[in-house]
Amino acid sequence: MTGDAEATPEERRALFRVVRGEPTDEELAALTVTLAAVASAGGGEPAPRPRSAWNDPAARLRTQLSPGPGAWRASTWPR
Repeated sequence: MTGDAEATPEERRALFRVVRGEPTDEELAALTVTLAAVASAGGGEPAPRPRSAWNDPAARLRTQLSPGPGAWRASTWPR
């Protein structure tokens, strides 16, 4: 194809272009669908990992006291 200086507005706006060969309309449609699926898959950043409860600062905070029979025994149970 010609350089970008001689490209039409449609060619400059295109997301991709065929530089060799003559694909059919079906082949171009398949390529377009594949590229759109890859782009929408979010292949950029990985999902954040869940925070471990072992490293949670809220675990170091004291919870509210709950008085009652056997409360002293339950005070050391994990929450």
